[in-house]
Amino acid sequence: MTKHIAVLYKVENQIATITMNRPEVKNALSKAMLNELYQSFENAQNDDLVKVIVLQGSQNAFSAGADLKSIPLEELETFDYGTFLEEQYNRLIRLIVSTEKPVLAYINGIAVGAGLSLALACDYRIATEDAKMGLGFLKIGLVPDAGASYFLPRLVGLSNSMELALGTIISAEKAERMNLINQIGDPAPFITSLTHLPPTAFSLMKQNFRQSFEHNLDDMLQMEVNAQRQAGETKEHKAAILQFLKK
Repeated sequence: MTKHIAVLYKVENQIATITMNRPEVKNALSKAMLNELYQSFENAQNDDLVKVIVLQGSQNAFSAGADLKSIPLEELETFDYGTFLEEQYNRLIRLIVSTEKPVLAYINGIAVGAGLSLALACDYRIATEDAKMGLGFLKIGLVPDAGASYFLPRLVGLSNSMELALGTIISAEKAERMNLINQIGDPAPFITSLTHLPPTAFSLMKQNFRQSFEHNLDDMLQMEVNAQRQAGETKEHKAAILQFLKK
């Protein structure tokens, strides 16, 4: 296990586990942590031995969101939140979404604000029974960011998104009912199942699903043609067909 200032990175059994590691502040997101998260996701994406990426927090918390206390008081009057978003959060969100491998957020505790936004950017979300989730941006006069306004309505619908934006903290049970998370409990079996997915087909499927909201039916039909042509030429497809025919 390699320990950095704010992030732990470990690769084992084809799974890269990225752990936000500032337990003293419930893994609040500092500039250093965001930089290390970016580097960790980049390492996992470029490592051919890694098939699945798991994002989690340390010591019973996922992430309490942006570490506002890390902003020096003398800079508060001139601090540009937009620039900080563009330079720190947005590049990380884009990297998570563009990563070809399955990315799972294990919400092992509180996940609020930008901490929840990180989980929303992942392909799958599994939470512990006692996990709590919410968006507290409006309570401090800010708007949901780090991709929350894009992912949340797509996952839970507009009405639920508007409710969550008010700052309501919800349980894992309610999050599962509204499709914010995939399931509750031990993520290990689900993670293991992801390691057996055909990588090329998964990558193409993920790309098509992500882009479907911005394209019409004809566009998507053509994208499916292109993707299926690529998938059909892969070794994993041909091996699966042979195995099927043998049965």
